[in-house]
Amino acid sequence: MTETPTALSLTDRDAVSLVSDLSSGALSPVALMTAVLDRIEAVNPQVNAIVSLRPRDELLAEARAVDATPGGPLAGLPIAVKDLVATKGLRTTWGSPLFADFIPAADDLVASRLRAAGAIIIGKTNTPEWGHGSHSFNPVHGPTRNPYDLGRSAGGSSGGAGAALAARMLPLADGSDMMGSLRNPAAFNNVYGFRPSWGLVPKDAEGDTFLSTLATEGPMGRSPRDVALLLSVLAGPNPEVPFCRPAEDYTARFGDSLRGKRIGWLGNWGGAYATEPGILETCEAALAVFEEFGAIVEPLAPPFPAEKLWSSWTTLRAGLNAGAKRAFATDPDKRALTKPESLWEIDQGMTLSAEAFYEASKLRSAWYKRAARTFERFDALALPSAQVWPFPVDWRWPQDIAGRKMDTYHRWMEVVVPVSLAGLPCLGLPAGFSASGLPMGMQLFGPTGSDAAILAMGDAYHAATDWPNRRPPVL
Repeated sequence: MTETPTALSLTDRDAVSLVSDLSSGALSPVALMTAVLDRIEAVNPQVNAIVSLRPRDELLAEARAVDATPGGPLAGLPIAVKDLVATKGLRTTWGSPLFADFIPAADDLVASRLRAAGAIIIGKTNTPEWGHGSHSFNPVHGPTRNPYDLGRSAGGSSGGAGAALAARMLPLADGSDMMGSLRNPAAFNNVYGFRPSWGLVPKDAEGDTFLSTLATEGPMGRSPRDVALLLSVLAGPNPEVPFCRPAEDYTARFGDSLRGKRIGWLGNWGGAYATEPGILETCEAALAVFEEFGAIVEPLAPPFPAEKLWSSWTTLRAGLNAGAKRAFATDPDKRALTKPESLWEIDQGMTLSAEAFYEASKLRSAWYKRAARTFERFDALALPSAQVWPFPVDWRWPQDIAGRKMDTYHRWMEVVVPVSLAGLPCLGLPAGFSASGLPMGMQLFGPTGSDAAILAMGDAYHAATDWPNRRPPVL
């Protein structure tokens, strides 16, 4: 055993190097667990990213057990699971007072795959109630604060995961993404979040598994290599659900040259997506890094009408929410304890006709076809990850952007819809900072199945920028 590094250096290190040292015996799982818990104790009271933390003695005992019988690609690595994922024996609330004390009897697929890989689940990461809204606050655990400005939002719905990564409380984090829930918090916290091709990380075999194809689980980390490591654990078919994609080596194309790669820059979608000042310029500076390495960045006119994308999205999303959560609106007692934004989704969905749902799916199909044709010319497309900089933590959601009124609680995140609606692989990468020191990110996305190629492009960008380590938060 080599000399144990300091707690600070351990929590700053990337996940790939940590698992390598854990595997070789150069690092003890107990030493790593101690460092992580010390860091959580020091900074989590300010940030509130980790919730339902397990007792220290239990976690150290589990780390000692790993030390005795190592195994698995994440053996001994501490991780906290998003509080939308059921964890056997560990409180899972979905941010809802209806489930404030709920202890699941079984793991969801994400948690079971993490455990099978040897990770030690230490607690949960905070999220909005039912994951609705890109701002992580709920009546059970309160708000998660941005490590770069404690008066600001950490985004959501994987806001606890993003903040925990940025604040060096976790080396890796799982997240989920329906409407930017990986990409928005990655942007707000200066880390990476990857939304994989739909079906690569499969659903749990509960409820509808044929129509519900808007959301997916995915990995978050402080580098594309760390993201690829976690993706290798989460990905792979679930024989109990349809439309799964096979896993592959997600680092196979790392080291590929960017020379000649064509990136289409969609900006604000021809003015359709209102953005706060400085965001487009920050993303354009990030794209200039790709150009420095030989990529060709070309401004691109909107390939599909934004209003048709929005119409399809809101219809399908509301319909699926009504199908899955109808009881929260129709039972008076449950309705009184359910978030207004969730009730809005359910109520909208319960008024939909089959014809409206079908027409929305036709629009979605037309966009997928148009996107596929666009990728005949481009290796990747790019958009901002958010339309606003991290906003005050006491807001429910931004009411307007640059003077344009937002007509729903999630309209301010409309920029993520093109990716989500088509189920495309997308890396949310750090793009830079505002003049006041707030982080922002950019979406880099490609055709279905191009996960490894997109991650490789992100890795080349990371080698040149390394924003997470170049500019960590000060807590």
